[in-house]
Formats: sequence, structure tokens, C-alpha cells
Amino acid sequence: MDYSTVLPWTLESLNFANIDIARVRHDENLFLLLCSASFVESGSDLYTSNLIEHFDGDLELQGWLREHWEHEELQHGRALAAYVRHVWPEFDWDAGFQAFWKDYGALCTNEQLEPSRGLELAARCVVETGTASLYRALNDIVDEPVLKQLTNHIKSDEVRHFKHFYQAFQRYREQEKLGRYKVFRAILRRLNEIRNEDSDIALRHVFNQCYPQHKDDNAQFHKVAGPAQALLRRHIPAEMTVKMLLKPLNLPPRLQQAVEKPLAKISEKLFLQA
Repeated sequence: MDYSTVLPWTLESLNFANIDIARVRHDENLFLLLCSASFVESGSDLYTSNLIEHFDGDLELQGWLREHWEHEELQHGRALAAYVRHVWPEFDWDAGFQAFWKDYGALCTNEQLEPSRGLELAARCVVETGTASLYRALNDIVDEPVLKQLTNHIKSDEVRHFKHFYQAFQRYREQEKLGRYKVFRAILRRLNEIRNEDSDIALRHVFNQCYPQHKDDNAQFHKVAGPAQALLRRHIPAEMTVKMLLKPLNLPPRLQQAVEKPLAKISEKLFLQA
């Protein structure tokens, strides 16, 4: 299949020659955030294969994962990596990614998935909420035109992916008769994994590649990565994030409205730690 005919946008539609390098070259916080995101996105083929195996027999969902989701996620990784290479050519992206994947890839196993298909889909909604919020925040932060275009493309993809996983979740919620408590527990588990593993591992490997002399020095890592994380927290779209996180719980409208505002105030802590 020619996936360029089904992808909502293509890498070739971005003109990297038009990047205004002067606007971004000096920004180490942006470099750390973009490069760590490129590492995570570039490993999509492994966790796609895990999900395809997990949903054995569900031909509709497997087909979408294989023919659409995987290729869109991998394109995110390729585009972000190409941008990093263009603006910061001295950074050895391949070496950094290889070291990152050695650690992170070991965590991407079927054993890490929820035993219930419906609960795993609820957990996937959490992941897509995190990525949609991340790229919405990055899109707000940046003013370089090509990067603005790229982050807008990825943000739109991630919101669409959330909707697809949520539709599948609704189907399995009925089949498995999942109550709110079980769904809530699955959401919390995946939130903790995101905070404790994904962003931390990727950022640490970008840091290690840039500052090999400070590898395993937590104080120095937090000194360098802390401002980047703080920048992202300030731009997390709180209202959007909370609405997406709560959606799988299917709360009554009044309860939904009652909890949205207080949760929005602490949403910046849901995906990132200082």
C-alpha cells in the first residue's frame, strides 16, 4: 500500500529549507522537548505490534492500528527527528535513540498492557490525551513557522487517535461490562507510567547524549531538564486535558462539571514531574 495516499499529511509537505533556524537554534528547552518526543514517537512499531497481538481477532481495530495508526506515529518520529537534525546537526540523534530504545524498548512488552481489552483501550485514551496535550502545548510555545505547522499536524493526529481509541473503548466497555471504578484504576495506572517512565527516560537519554560527563548525575539532569519541563507545564491545555481524561469514565453531566475545574488546576502535574 502507498501510505502517502492515506496519511492526512506527509513529511514531504514540510519544507525544512524554510526553517527559521535563528528562532530556535539557541533554545535548549525546545531542543530537549522536541528530541525526547522524537525518541518516543520513533518506537511506535514495537508497541503497535504489541497492541495488534493484544487485540487478536478484532480485525477492524487491528487493521486500523496496522494501516493507519502505526504509520502516522512513525511519521511523527521521522518528522521530529528530521527537524532536530536540521536545526542541531551536531547532535548524534541515532546514537541517542539507540541508547534510549535499549532502556525504553525493554518496557514495551505485552505484560505491561492491561489484561482486559477494554481497560487497555481506556489506558490508550490516557496516552493519547498526554500526547495531544504535549503537542498542543508545544504548538503554543513555538513561533518558528515550520515547527508551528509540524506540531499542529501532530496535535490534530493525536486528537483523532484519541477519538478512535475511545470509540473502540465504548464497544469493549459494553462487552466487558466495565464499571467506573475499574476504568478509573486503569487510568491512574497509565498516568503513573507516563509520569514515571516515558518522558523521564527520553529526556535522560537526550541529556546523556549532550552531557556524557554528567551521566547518572541526577542533580545536573534536573538542573538542565527542569526548565524545559516547567515550560511545558505552563502551557499544558488544562481544560482540554481534563475533559479527555474524564471521558472514559462516562460521568453524569453534573458530576463532570463539578470535577472539571478543580482537576484543571492540577492538570499540569498529571504528565510531568519537576
